Formats: sequence, C-alpha cells, structure tokens
Amino acid sequence: MGYLEKISGPVVVAGGMRGAKMYDVVKVGSEQLIGEIIKIKGDSVTIQVYEETSGLKPDEPVVNTGLPLLVELGPGMLQSIYDGTQRPLVSLRDETGDFIKRGVTVEILDRKRKWDFKATKKAGAEVTSGDIIGEVKETDVITHRVMIPPGVEGKIVRITDGKYTVEEEVCSIQTKEGKVPVKMMQKWEVRRPRPYKEKLPPDTPLITGQRIFDTFFPVAKGGTASIPGPFGSGKTVSQHQLAKWSDAQVVVYVGCGERGNEMCEVVTEFPQLQDPKTGMPLMQRTVLIANTSNMPVAAREASVYTGITIAEYYRDMGYDVALMADSTSRWAEAMREISGRLEEMPGEEGYPAYLARRLAEFYERAGRVRCLGSDERFGSVSVVGAVSPPGGDLSEPVSQNTLRVTKVFWALDASLAHRRHFPAIHWLKSYSLYLENLNDWYSKNIAPDWSELRGSAMALLQKESELQEIVQLVGPDALPEKERVILTAARMIREDFLQQMAFHEVDTYASPKKQYVMLKSIMMFSDWATKAIEEGVQLRKIQELGVVNDIARMKEIPEADSKKRIEQIQRDIVIQFEKLILEARGG
Repeated sequence: MGYLEKISGPVVVAGGMRGAKMYDVVKVGSEQLIGEIIKIKGDSVTIQVYEETSGLKPDEPVVNTGLPLLVELGPGMLQSIYDGTQRPLVSLRDETGDFIKRGVTVEILDRKRKWDFKATKKAGAEVTSGDIIGEVKETDVITHRVMIPPGVEGKIVRITDGKYTVEEEVCSIQTKEGKVPVKMMQKWEVRRPRPYKEKLPPDTPLITGQRIFDTFFPVAKGGTASIPGPFGSGKTVSQHQLAKWSDAQVVVYVGCGERGNEMCEVVTEFPQLQDPKTGMPLMQRTVLIANTSNMPVAAREASVYTGITIAEYYRDMGYDVALMADSTSRWAEAMREISGRLEEMPGEEGYPAYLARRLAEFYERAGRVRCLGSDERFGSVSVVGAVSPPGGDLSEPVSQNTLRVTKVFWALDASLAHRRHFPAIHWLKSYSLYLENLNDWYSKNIAPDWSELRGSAMALLQKESELQEIVQLVGPDALPEKERVILTAARMIREDFLQQMAFHEVDTYASPKKQYVMLKSIMMFSDWATKAIEEGVQLRKIQELGVVNDIARMKEIPEADSKKRIEQIQRDIVIQFEKLILEARGG
C-alpha cells in the first residue's frame, strides 16, 4: 500500500509503491477511485485516475491490485451501455441515481443471471485455444459462442448442458499442468490485442447501404476508414448510418468525448431502431460505450481500447464486427492533457510525441482474420474513426497521422453541408485504397462492368469540376452544348445519386445492386444526351424529357421493386432519346 504525494487533476503521484508495474490498476484514496499506473520512478508512481479527483488529499492510501486494466468478456455485453472502463451505466444509475458518484463499483457482467448453455463438444474431445465448446442464446439475433481461452489446450474431462452464471464452470479441461476450469466469462487486458491464426487480405466489402461509400469509396471488411470534418458537417450522423445499416453482425459504438446530447440521441434512438435484417431491435447486436465530454478525461483514453477489445472478442467467435469511434480527436486531446500533466516533452501542437504510434496501434487491431481454433472460421473487425479537426484544418496532427494509417478517407466538406448536400462527403477529395482489392468481388456479385461504370462517373465529376471554373467566369450559357450536357449529367450524379436522405424511409438504405442500376441509368442518360447533341438536338429539349424526373425519383423506389422499375426507366431513356434524334433528323 502506498500514499498520495501529489494531485494534478486526473494525474496523481503516489509514494511507497515499490514492486508496482506499468499499467497496474490501483485504487486511489479513501473512496478507492480506479486508476492506472502510467509512469514509475523509484518507489513513486504516476497514476491516471478514471474518476473525478476533486477532494483528494495527500497521504490518502493507494492500493495496488497487481492487475492491468481488464474487460470482462461473456454473455450479456450486447444491449449494454458502458462507460470508458466498462462499468455498466444502467447499473451505476440504479446504484447511485441519475448522478453517478465516485468510487462506486458494480459488476460488469450480471453474476446472478443464468444462461442456457448448449455444449457443442463432448467429454474426451481434444481441444485447443479458441475452440468453441458451447453456445448461449445471448439475444434473439446473436448466438454467443463460448470459447477455450487463449493459451489453454488439452482434453475435455467434463462438459454438460444446463443453466449457468458467467462465473460457474461449464467445462473442465485436463492440460499438462493439471485441470483447468472453463467459464463462460473471460477477462482480457484492453491494451493487448487478442491472438488469431492469420490476418487475411481485405477482399470483401463492408456493405453500408450508403451510395457514396459503397460505390465510390468502399471500405473492406476488416478495413479502416476515417471521417474527418468540421463541426456540423455530419460526422456523427454518418457513423450512425454506418452503425445502423452496415452488414456487420455486431456493432460496437464508442462515443469518445462527444457531447452529451449526441450520446443521449444514440442511447435513446438505438433501442427503438429496427434491424432491417431481422426485424428485431438493433440494440440486440450492439454494444454502446459512452464517455461524453463532461466525463473524466482519463477514462476517455481507455474507452477506445475497451471498445476494440470487445470487438475482437466477437470477431474471435467468427462474426463480422464494425467499430465506430466518435471521435478520435477527443481521444487524442485526452492524451494531450495527460501528457501535459506528466510534464512530457510536447510534440506538434502540444500533442504527445507518441500520438502517431498510439493511433497506429489502435487502427492496426482492425482486420479480417482466420480465428484461433481447430475448426475453420473467419471474423473481422472494421474500424471507422471520426476526426474533428479544429476549424476543419486537415493539416493538424490527428488528421494527418490518421490518414497515414487508414486506407479510406471520407472527406466531409462544410460547404456541401451548408448547401444541404448530405452525406457531405466531397467526391474529389475522398479516396479508397481498397478499390483494387474489391473489384473482383463487385464484378462477380454486382456486375462485370462495375469498375468501369464507377470510373466513368468519377471522370464526369472531375470534368464538371474543371468546367465550373469557366462557368464561374462566363456563366453556363457561354459553354458549348456538349459541355453543358456534362454539367447536366454530373448534377444528376450529385443530386440524384450521391445525395441520400438519412431520415427517408426508403432512401436511407440502397443495396449495391440498386446502386448499380441507378448509376447505370444516369450514365446511360449521359451517353444518349451526348449522342443527341451530336445529332443536333437542343439541350433544352433533353432537359424537358419525362425521364429526367424519373431518374430524380429513383432513390425513392422501394428496394423490392427497384430492379424492375429502374430497368423500365432505362428502356424509357432509349425510347425518348430515339424519338428526339428522329425528330432532329426530320423523321
């Protein structure tokens, strides 16, 4: 046991702590506030405290638990709302009321609830790390697979079906060292990545239902993406859409330093959202971690590690997991504050010199992997991190270091948001480095010409950007009609394809096949319009075609009818343009 020597906000110094190790969890003061050792000098240690430290006094006791910061992994995590150190907020509220008191400890996983365990292995079976020995119906949507913990292998001595709590032994394994009990609950250090057999190439897209993402800048399952943008440009709504509609089986949403009202919206909205795949509440496959801007800053630093560890655990079961971190800028600001109190040498803009390493360590835990275990199964963790650069300045350190390690860059643009173009992702500033890896999947599963179609649309938008410089000087009427057709077609791509209403019942989600036929229709219109202009048709007559309005309303066509009705629009394009060209020829 040690004693407090110095208190500086969330960072305190304790003496008499000889034998302590880095990242040991300690209990600080008479209220036993949870903290973590982040610096050792002799028998003095520096501790970051995960709770409010006001009122602490020198000479108060400090107790070392001898354990690192751990999370509890087991049935009951889904549908839960945790703080940055995995304390369940609902249980804390029940214990202390609406305002959480300091030093309160509650059980992370419910120790009293009995789960119906169904064994999938029999006594006498040889098992190794990661093997699935049984299943628990965690929610109506997700089956929790009980696994052999890493580092354990041997022969099953006893395993039986039945109702168990997370602390009760469901299986006993004879190893070289002796019998090892296996429970439904595992504990794991948040800063240590969970092991796997092999990391696989990212060759399968994470389907999000958002046209700008899936068609133009896709992210792979197990990939990494960043959404930087200024205040009010739509980072949080974009991440909400990804959480709701991506085809990941489990969602982990980390509200890291965001405003309380935004997290309140998530907490109240998610339980009411219906999962489009199952018809059940979306929360049945979601874990929320809420560490708002008014909560202790040190816990914010831990929250992303808590989230990624939970995500890795479900990945190891063979699930595809999507982790949303909103926002990593607030995480970096927490690191900067703690670094300043440690009196470390500051790096660029006051951030610690190890900022780039910490960001890389976090994003590198994403990936699609071959899971541990004797059976062949695959899982993935896809990480999407929002970045909130001050004033929208993407040259600041957090944005730049994030761009170095993520492979998809969705650039939010304030000017698009001000024009009510949502999602406000700028199509010429964004990029995806997964396109080459994903081309084969899109060619086999969507259409052979998917890559060429996307390339033609991007070329059209690039050409429009070049023409806009001339338009701003002389006006659109000064351009030749052939170039005005480019402006018309590019406007269709922007307004009728890239714009997507998150709150519209139908437009909020578009399958990749619907996205393809929508974009195909616009590019057909562009090709026919160019041909008609060459035949002497006036642009005014092209713009008056009835099919123009049909194209604008494609996004409102329900998914079930989309293929049939959009193919009819494509036939109408051909018929109406052939009629125009025939009239121009004097037919």
